[in-house]
Amino acid sequence: MARIFLAGAGPGDPDLLTLKTARLLSRAQVVLHDSLVGPEILALINPEAEIVDVGKRCGQASTAQAEICRLLVEAAGTGRLVVRLKGGDPAIFGRLTEEMEALRAAGFAFEVVPGVTAASAAAAALETSLTQRRTARSLHVITGHGAEDGLPAHDWAALARAGGTLAIYMGSKHLPGLVGRLLDAGLPPELPAVAVEAASLPGERVIRANLAQLPASLVRAAPSGPVLLLVGVALA
Repeated sequence: MARIFLAGAGPGDPDLLTLKTARLLSRAQVVLHDSLVGPEILALINPEAEIVDVGKRCGQASTAQAEICRLLVEAAGTGRLVVRLKGGDPAIFGRLTEEMEALRAAGFAFEVVPGVTAASAAAAALETSLTQRRTARSLHVITGHGAEDGLPAHDWAALARAGGTLAIYMGSKHLPGLVGRLLDAGLPPELPAVAVEAASLPGERVIRANLAQLPASLVRAAPSGPVLLLVGVALA
């Protein structure tokens, strides 16, 4: 039976934790958590547990992924119940693969516990469906952060042809470049676009624009929390 759990903390609202993750936190003996996991969720952790912040934040002091893997394997070796708590869903841009590979290489069994991802929380904030019948029959979840801290190497033309809704994670830093690639690929400048800051949290904000105006609108809004970008006719 697994004693190591790679669990999703959801978008931030503690009420959006899965029951399984909440139960695991109440029994955990070691918790390694992301920096975006807020105090209300951390308060649910067993008070006797060892709690380690292994957060990674763009532009801020962060724990290297190799060090996170080392700490996770080290905790697993103690035989205690270990929860690696990741924001959102661990399988969606959560660097899950590296941590699973490290645990497998060290001979430890583990279990992945899914969580509510930011795109779902953003759609709830907007009171809209990201896959509307007849207008948005697909949802494309992409990263806005590529290798070497640059733009990702997406097939922009294919994304433009596919239509549907784009959900862009970690896209704020390179937003002008992202928008430029999408416009060059054929998406219309007037296409509806939305930035949702801190989805599900008390500081949640919705910044509406069209695709061409989105970078300037986000600069004016000056968000300080995590931002999820959505583009497509479903946002009209």
